[in-house]
Amino acid sequence: MNRLRTFAVVFALLTASGAPASAQQFNQFVGYWSGSGTITVKDGTRERLRCRGEFAGAANALNLMLRCASDGYKFELQSDIKGDGSNISGSWNELTRHVYGSISGRVTGNRIEASAVAAGFTAAISLTARGNTQQVLIRAPGSEISEVAISLSRSR
Repeated sequence: MNRLRTFAVVFALLTASGAPASAQQFNQFVGYWSGSGTITVKDGTRERLRCRGEFAGAANALNLMLRCASDGYKFELQSDIKGDGSNISGSWNELTRHVYGSISGRVTGNRIEASAVAAGFTAAISLTARGNTQQVLIRAPGSEISEVAISLSRSR
């Protein structure tokens, strides 16, 4: 159960990371997205990951749904994020396992640095947007899932 909870928190970071603080930054993230990446667990084993997402919102808010699956996992994540200047904050919920937490961070240009927190767990995320792509790197040293790297492309 601990491994599943850790994995859910890591993916929640992904969903929260796309919350820009200004209308210009926000527009880069709105739309339908799909992509792939890898999950690296504590022992170094890697597993391929596939994701689809729908990101919607206004100038200072982002609501999204992200569905991700690997050979061993399936997740449906929902997030509500608010921007206040260069700061972001909000909440997330992993719907299939009923796990939730809070998110906070900062936006600088096309880069977002955020932290996700749940009971007994903290992870760092870096997201960079360029045109129709998003690169996400999530690190949670010491936890069962130590890293997630995903590349998303606009699908519609």
